[in-house]
Parts: sequence; C-alpha cells; structure tokens
Amino acid sequence: MDITDLTACELIAQLEQRQLSSSEIVDAFLYRIKHLDSRLGAFLHVDEEQARRRAAEVDRRRQAGEKVGPLAGLPIAIKDNICTCDQKTTCASKILANFQPPFDATIVRRIREADGIIVGKTNLDEFGMGGSNELSAFGPVRNPWDPDRVPGGSSGGAAAALAAGMVPLSVGSDTGGSIRQPAALCGVTGLKPTYGRVSRFGLVAYASSLDQIGPLGRTAEDVALLLEVLAGHDPRDSTSVPGGVPPYRQLLNNRPEGIRLGLLVDQLGQGVDEEITQAISEAAKVFERLGMPVIEIGLPHHHLAVACYYIIATSEASSNLARYDGVHFGYRTDERAMEEELAQERRLWAEKGLAALPEEPDPPIVRLYRKSRAEGFGPEVKRRIMLGTYALSAGYYEAYYLQAAKVRRLIRADYDQAFSQVAALIGPVTPTPAFRLGEKIQDPLAMYLFDAFTVGANLAGICALALPCGQTRSGLPIGLQLQGPPFAEHVLLQLAYWFQKETDWHRRRPPLTALDRIAAGRGDTP
Repeated sequence: MDITDLTACELIAQLEQRQLSSSEIVDAFLYRIKHLDSRLGAFLHVDEEQARRRAAEVDRRRQAGEKVGPLAGLPIAIKDNICTCDQKTTCASKILANFQPPFDATIVRRIREADGIIVGKTNLDEFGMGGSNELSAFGPVRNPWDPDRVPGGSSGGAAAALAAGMVPLSVGSDTGGSIRQPAALCGVTGLKPTYGRVSRFGLVAYASSLDQIGPLGRTAEDVALLLEVLAGHDPRDSTSVPGGVPPYRQLLNNRPEGIRLGLLVDQLGQGVDEEITQAISEAAKVFERLGMPVIEIGLPHHHLAVACYYIIATSEASSNLARYDGVHFGYRTDERAMEEELAQERRLWAEKGLAALPEEPDPPIVRLYRKSRAEGFGPEVKRRIMLGTYALSAGYYEAYYLQAAKVRRLIRADYDQAFSQVAALIGPVTPTPAFRLGEKIQDPLAMYLFDAFTVGANLAGICALALPCGQTRSGLPIGLQLQGPPFAEHVLLQLAYWFQKETDWHRRRPPLTALDRIAAGRGDTP
C-alpha cells in the first residue's frame, strides 16, 4: 500500500483503526516532497521538523486515548498568501520575500485546532494575479501530468502538490477561478465557497470583494472534510456570515434525486476545445442516469464577465497594494544606492555646466516609495495596479468602475434567474486543457480570457466547485464546473460525491513517466 495514494478520508480511517500512525503518514508525504518538489516547484517553504514534531504529538495523544480533532494526523499545505506566524508569507513576491506574520489567519488557527499538520506553504502567481502559476517571483510550478505544462493559477502550487501526492489536502484562495482552474488542470477537486462562508482574516488581499479561501482535495468527500473545519463565522472578518456550519461530510449520503441541473450551452461553443465539450456532455449524461434531469440554460451577460472582472479586480488591487511602500514592512530599496545614484546624476550635470538637474527630483520619501515598488513588484502586478489606478482616476471612474459595478449586478441577476429554474449549473472550468509553459506569458489578454468561465461566480458571490470529468487523448485532465446558489455548498458537494461514485476520473494519478521526468530534472521551462 502506497500511503500517498490514499485520499484524506481513507487516511483518517487508517488512523482511527490504528493501521497507520500520523508519523508514518507525515514521513511518507515529506519523502514525496523531497523526491519531487525540487523540479515541480509547488512549495515555497516546507517545515519538516515542525511537521514531524506535531505528528508525534498527535500519535501520543491518540495512543493515550485523548480526544483528537477531525484532521488529526493529516499533512496539509497552505497557499502562501495566507498568514502563518511560524512560516513566512511571501505571496510569491519579492516585496514580501522576508515577511513573517505576527499572527495566524483564522483558517490556519482552525486547522491547528483540528490537529491538522501544516507541512508548508505553496507557490502561486504573485499576489494571486495570474492563471498559470508562471508569475511567481520564485519560479513557475509545473503540472504533474506533464512537466512542460502549467498547473493553472493562481493556486497552482496547492493543486500540483495534491495531484503529485505530496499532500492529501491543501488550501487555496479564489478571486476569479484560482482554486477551480488549477483543480481542473491538475485533476483534483477544489471548491470556491460562497463569499462570506470562510473567514478571510489573514488572507493577503488582492480584490477584497472577490477573494475567498477554499479547500482542495482528491475527492468531494475530502473537500467536505476540510470545509467543515474552514467554514464558520469569524468576528474578525466583517464580511463573514453569521451562522453554524452544516455537517458537509454527513450530508454527502443524501442523494439529490429529482433536482434539475442546467447545462451552460453558451460555454460549449466556439473557442472551447472539442474534447472538453465532449467531456462536459458526457458528464451531463452521468447526472441524468443518477436521476437528475439536465436542461439547457444560458447566462445572458456572461460575455461581459471578463471585462467586468478585470476592472473591479484591478481597481481593488490598486487600493489594496498601496500599503506596500517600502516603509512599514516588506521590501525596501537600497537607500544608500538611491542617494549615490542621485549624487552621480548631479555630478554629470555639473560637468556640463548646469547648476541643477533639468527637473528637480521628488522628495526622498517619494523616491523611496517609487523605487521600492518598482523593484519589489513583478510586471503582471504592476500592470494590474496601473489598470486599476486608471479605472479609478478622476474622469474615468464613471466610465469604467461604475459601469463594471452595474454589469456585476446584471451578472448576479442572471444567476438568480437561472437558480430559480435549476438547483445547480454544469459547465467547463477552462476553454482548453493545460497549455505549455511560456505559451501565453507574452499575451496578457489570452491569459485573461482563460478566466472566462470562472470569474462569474466570484462577481456574483456564489459557490462553485471543480472536479475531474475526463481526460484528453494526450492524457491531460479535464475539469467539470458546478455552480450553485449562495450557501449551497452542500448541494455541490453532494453532486460531486455521487458523480465520483459513478466515475473514476478522481482516482487517476499522473503517470509515473511524467513524475519521473520531474524527479530526473528533464523538461525545462521555455
């Protein structure tokens, strides 16, 4: 038995039956990380010593008959834009390369209280801004199914670590598809909860009205297990919704028969890979066999979602990232070098007989801000800050941000209308399977359009889930997206659970040849 092939719930069963110890499980996954991650690039930091120490403590408590939490003994990876007081939180950015938070995010505290073992922090696109995980300041993440392809972003490290068997559970964040896209491209299951269902306290903000933390697992049951721990009201997050947490895992056994599902036919047309269209159509037939009629349905304003999203998200990013100024925390430029550069410039002009520079420099504090931000942020983050600043600027606010806010309301109304007819929506997660590293990196618009099927759920604040539903002829995973009304996570998890009872796509693992290529160091980034 290969421990790393087991799902989280299977591992819990083995632990409860005393067939495995937490230390054995942690050692197996740490060995896998050591064997694969130097080439996969899924982790930015791994704390082996702490993981082993906490595993031994869980084993001691279990053997002593003490009560342990629902995640006791399970290694878990956390996306590196979520604060941990004992590990750095870099957001995969040079500007936060040495940032050590003084506190844990609420979801980190809840995982620790549930006796989950946080083994490390996973790579991402810088500040969550990207759909391929090529935009990290610390290098790209590779897809375990093909090391020459992207894992999706921005939670690519979380999904790749899970798919490669380096952890049984991981936590990501989703602003426009950042959990669902990597889940789809890596062949795992990932959930974006309803906005407000999971606390955002301790999540480094990208776009505050869109960001949501969520779980990734190999199966719907694994996701339900972790969601029960993550979800719930948090008084430290003003957007957190009051109320209890449903027993998600227990509710999976309730087969949702007789409910109607809506197939988003507009998302299966031009520009969508033929193999993805076929896989989604076959998935719809599985639900029909389970006793759930599927009707065709549309979202009239879907074609405006990407444009709307990239105005609202960049505007909020412009505001949120203004705090990184090189003064309070984070990266600061070399002030001595900055002054020497200015002095050298003055000397050169003096040699030309000029008493002063043609244009007097900004005050020192302004130069410090400017140079620190210019050196600390990557090109995509700068691009989005500039787009957002422009959209919010005087004379353009009404033409851009205000119009986007109105379109956002129309998109939410489309979903409300759809959910008055069906219990959930079925559609693709991405228009194509995983693309090659470097293929879209020079074409930001093509990268943004890759978000076309996922940003709507964030704009509307609803829940959405991605799960494996097929493979291409070349063996790449294909993802199915389920979208539901606000706080209908239990419905999406039930649908995914029963779908996975009828199919085995979630049981498939990356071929050994691909993992061996990663371990051997073959397949260089273009």
